[in-house]
Amino acid sequence: MKTRSATICVPFHQASIGEAEAAAAAAVIRSGWLTTGPRSFEFEQQFAEYVGAKYALAVNSCTAALHLALEAIGLSNGDEVLVPTVTFTATGEVVGYFGAQPVLVDVDPLTLNLCPVDAERKITAKTRAIIPVHFAGQPCDMDAIHDLAQRHGLRVVEDAAHAVPASYHGRPIGSVSETTCFSFYATKTLSTGEGGMLTTDDAAIADRVRLMRLHGIGRDAWKRYTAEGTWYYEVLASGFKYNMSDVLAAIGLVQLAKCDDMRARRATIAQRYDDAFGGIPALETPTLLADRQSSMHLYVLRLRIEQLRITRNDLIQHLKNVDIATSVHFIPLHMHPYYRDTFGYKSSDFPVAAREFERYLSLPLFPDMTGEQVNHVIESVCRIVSANRS
Repeated sequence: MKTRSATICVPFHQASIGEAEAAAAAAVIRSGWLTTGPRSFEFEQQFAEYVGAKYALAVNSCTAALHLALEAIGLSNGDEVLVPTVTFTATGEVVGYFGAQPVLVDVDPLTLNLCPVDAERKITAKTRAIIPVHFAGQPCDMDAIHDLAQRHGLRVVEDAAHAVPASYHGRPIGSVSETTCFSFYATKTLSTGEGGMLTTDDAAIADRVRLMRLHGIGRDAWKRYTAEGTWYYEVLASGFKYNMSDVLAAIGLVQLAKCDDMRARRATIAQRYDDAFGGIPALETPTLLADRQSSMHLYVLRLRIEQLRITRNDLIQHLKNVDIATSVHFIPLHMHPYYRDTFGYKSSDFPVAAREFERYLSLPLFPDMTGEQVNHVIESVCRIVSANRS
């Protein structure tokens, strides 16, 4: 029987977007310049400074950034790329754009990040690159990944869709590897609705991405419709339509200015969850490693299902019944029909991911959560778990 809280509804996520973002977007609209232009380049400059990278290239999604990064390193048909199985499909999907194969890798049982040991086992003569994904915002073991890449001649493309602001050994994510790709999707820690960014210190990669994100047209093509520009342009390569608009960039500039404050608020909520759930034997709170800082994008709670009479799916439904939305990050790639049928992957190939998938769920965690909402989540989880101990 479904029961509802009389007054409290907790969405899984709500973007921290307000009047400042609305005013910034309105100013762009009033300017008459809507597509890539001055605000986009200002956003790039400020983002590069924020993460400590020499170059930042704004695009329309993290998927686009990943695609452009792999194109810039020369990925081609028949190559292989190491990808964690616990990730969103975009991480593996972009590899297929080149006729290359995503080689799925199991994850670390503590962090759910890519396991470097399993990655090394899966390297072949065809392996060209590795894409570590900073799951839930906690950076991967980048020392081990860089060591692996150096020994085997691999390129490193970080999927940092969850990881702004985050840091590894004191270095901001975005300045650690050859290329790093960020997401500004509606549910992310910095949101422009849709959008992404690629960072790099390599001038050649930056030039290639800049060229390929807008149809392969030569540098400053956007200026041909301004007083500084000319009607003449040259197509230098067969590129893509991946540029960001100034409307989104204006929102991004406002979001970037409050990014640290939003992270601090998420961390405060996560600590309240830890304090409430840490003493319950049937629950396992996230492990945060001391040598890195998480963006606190997701709060992934795990159940010790052998101590409960309900499953993860049951808990999700019980929480839904009291107006608390949750999610699952992620259904491992090897479990999806496309990856299973195309590449022959099976759950026994990924024992850690297969086991952990059955017991994790993501609780609401966003800066504008009220104290009442946080209390409702805590009280509901504790009540449901207590009533269903085995």
